[in-house]
This record gives sequence, C-alpha cells and structure tokens, in this order.
Amino acid sequence: MNHYETVFILNPVLSEDQIKETVKKYEDFLVSNGAKMISKENWGLKKLAYPIQNKKSGFYHLFEYTVPGEVINPLEVEFGRDERFMRQLTVALDKHAISWAERRRVKLKQKA
Repeated sequence: MNHYETVFILNPVLSEDQIKETVKKYEDFLVSNGAKMISKENWGLKKLAYPIQNKKSGFYHLFEYTVPGEVINPLEVEFGRDERFMRQLTVALDKHAISWAERRRVKLKQKA
C-alpha cells in the first residue's frame, strides 16, 4: 500500500450538490478499489493563478489515502473523462511528506 495525496479543482459553475456528489463518487471509487481514506479536505472556492477553461476560480479538494499503486492509473483516467474537473494532481508521499501532512492535520484540528 502506497501513500498518496490528490488535489483536484472542480468547475466553479457547479452547484453545491453537484460538488458533493462528485467528491463522493471519487471517494467511493477509491474505497471500492481498496483505499483507506486518511484525510479529506474541502478548501472551498479559490482564485486561480491563471485562467483554466476561461474560468478564474475553482473549488479545491484534497484527498489523502493509502492504496495499491495499480489503482492510480484508472483513477487518473476517470478524472480525465469527467468534465467537472478542471485540473488534478496525484502524488506519492514519502516519509517526510507523510509526517508533514500529519503535522498539518494536527494544526488544523487545533484551529477548529
């Protein structure tokens, strides 16, 4: 099981229900393929550094999870087929990134 983090940007014209449905769909996809979700974060509507598909903002989400490596390619294909996604990035985390992510989660819990 490898440790991954996926950040994706959803189209800003989507309704709140459509966003929740999309996030749930991909969370279910990961879980059904053997993923263990560690963290899910909704970063909300953010301004983009540059226009993407003539849009200046997007809804950011982050998933942190462990999953076998062979699941990542089908996940990326699904992201590419879904027009609700403007961008996505999946990275494998090393031991330093994992400890940093854990510290960040603790800080977020303390703020809340």
